[in-house]
Parts: sequence; structure tokens; C-alpha cells
Amino acid sequence: MKKSRSVTEKTMFIGMALAGLMGGAVLISSFIGSGDNYLVCLLTGGPRSLAVASYSPTETQLRAILHYATSSVVPQQSLAEISVSFDVLKSRAPCNFLVFGLGHDSLMWTSLNPRGTTLFLEEDPKWVQTVLKDAPELRAHTVKYRTQLSQADNLLSSYRSEPQCSPRNAVLRGNTRCRLALDNLPDEVYEKEWDLIMIDAPRGYFAEAPGRMGAIFSATVMARNRKGSGVTHIFLHDVDRRVEKMFAEEFLCRKNLVKAVGRLWHFEIPSAANVSDGGSNSSRFC
Repeated sequence: MKKSRSVTEKTMFIGMALAGLMGGAVLISSFIGSGDNYLVCLLTGGPRSLAVASYSPTETQLRAILHYATSSVVPQQSLAEISVSFDVLKSRAPCNFLVFGLGHDSLMWTSLNPRGTTLFLEEDPKWVQTVLKDAPELRAHTVKYRTQLSQADNLLSSYRSEPQCSPRNAVLRGNTRCRLALDNLPDEVYEKEWDLIMIDAPRGYFAEAPGRMGAIFSATVMARNRKGSGVTHIFLHDVDRRVEKMFAEEFLCRKNLVKAVGRLWHFEIPSAANVSDGGSNSSRFC
């Protein structure tokens, strides 16, 4: 999520498109919950027109519009990929949105969840300082991972032999026995129920990198342990890579895949209590 791109006509186009997306978010958030005839209300001066006229965008939304309209650095995800998460945020915001990774798209994600909670988890403390210097309103925590990409195959083949990794027992906080469990996250991560989880980090493109094995497993556990109503939406980026795809199919499950666009997969994960085919009593996640 940290790589910048050269200043080209393509990047400027995407930047302007994202700026338009931000502006659209302001209007869309005013229309959430309205019927199909909201345009009639606007034209006739009904209550909906008053709501739009009185809508006040957040400072973060305004900063996002300005930033993406003038910046030559754009998010790693394509506009089509971003739109998948955007469509869900339109219906769920304000909500609890957890993002693995802090980068050039972070201000955008926060602005698309106005008055909700958007929290970023990032592996590199220096990068956190760099990003927050320019966008201090973002909320981010540094995370230490205890895996390496080179261990992915072994972790996948051996996790079933550890009872604390099993679907019926898996928790995260303090779970030192399951190497895939992110056991030392800030309390806020464990105490909130996350409506949306974006996995676009940590790094997973060289052997010594942490890889996304733990993030995928832990996001799955969070979703399965959900007590509130509804599903957890999980968005996994870079599924063109072997490890991301392999762990997604093991834990997030093909049956939960609702959309695939470019390098992004969108899953809807029900809580274990609401699964009719075994749920928490199953020995496998899928």
C-alpha cells in the first residue's frame, strides 16, 4: 500500500475520479435509507431536500476531496476494486471498519465512513509516523506479526494439529499457542465488532515479510465470533498471489465469496452461531 506511482495522465485521471467519489459520498450518505423516489422529494421541496441542504460534510471528507484532487499519488487499488467496498459502505456507514494496512488510500476509507469508526493496523512504525504527519485525524496502531511468508505452507498444513486454532476454540487475545492468531492487538480491536474488514497488508511479496496469513485467519475469527446481527464483510486484496488465495480458500471459504473484481475478493462471513451446517462445532473453517 506504500508504493507511489509516477505522475501520468492515468494517475491524474484516477485521482480526479477518487475526488468525485468523495463528493459522491457526501451526497450518498444523505440518501442512505431513502426510497427510490428521493428525487421527487428533492424536486418538490419535500423533507429530503431539506436534509440534503442541511447536510454538513465532515472535515475529513473535505480534506479527502482536496487531497485526491491535487495529489499525484493514488491508492494501490483500482477504481473498480475500490467501488466494491464503497458500495458496501454506502449501506453500512456509519459502521466499524477495520483496515489492515495504512497507506495512500487511508484518508479515503476514513472519509467514506463518516461518523463511524475506521481503524488502521500497520506493521511499520516509521510509516505510521509518516502518514499521520500529513493526516493526523487518522487512527492507527502498530502491529507486530509473528509469522513470515516463507512459513505459509507449514502454517497451513500444521494449524489443524493445534486445538487453539480450531474453529470451535479459536480466539485472538492472548492466544499464544496458535501462531496464526494475532494475540497482541490493542484492546479496542478485540472489544469492537467490526462490520467491515479490509486486508491489504502486511507485506507479502518476499520471504521474510510477515505475509497475510495471520490477518486472514484473525479476520475470520473476528467474523465468526460476531455477536451482533448481520454478516461481516471482508475484503481481501492481492488475491492474484498464491498465499493470499490459498489462505482465503482455507479460512474465508469460497461459499462466502460474493464478488471478485480485479485483485479483490469480497466475502460475507456469517457468525458461527448463525451457520446451519455445523458452525462452531465443525472441525474445519470451510
